[in-house]
Amino acid sequence: MEVSLPADDHRRPVLVFDGDCGFCTSSARALGRIGPEAEIVAWQFADLAELGLTERQAIEAVRWVEVDGTVRSGHEAIAAALCGAGGPWRVAGRALLLPGLSWIAAKAYRLIAANRHRLPGGTPACRR
Repeated sequence: MEVSLPADDHRRPVLVFDGDCGFCTSSARALGRIGPEAEIVAWQFADLAELGLTERQAIEAVRWVEVDGTVRSGHEAIAAALCGAGGPWRVAGRALLLPGLSWIAAKAYRLIAANRHRLPGGTPACRR
């Protein structure tokens, strides 16, 4: 799902994740190592209003906020982050958005999000 919001002052895209979840934090660190040109920040430390997000949106799914204010969530946010990393990661990110594969990626994201408390690094906070 893509939503366009008014542009703000940030100069790089921002990936917003749940910093209370160990699985999400580990995943964000791994993503940071592959190097998308973006800020990667836990929603608990982000200026959500500046990013055009609500706390509820930040809790529901990972969010990718483009410099122009476009917001992607879930598997589309992950795909955008991978595309921002370049190289083979860009190919993987684009693949996640292909018709048919995008549907599977969306289902997989929801399955993982619903069960993240059971995954390595998951904590009771991940149950929300």
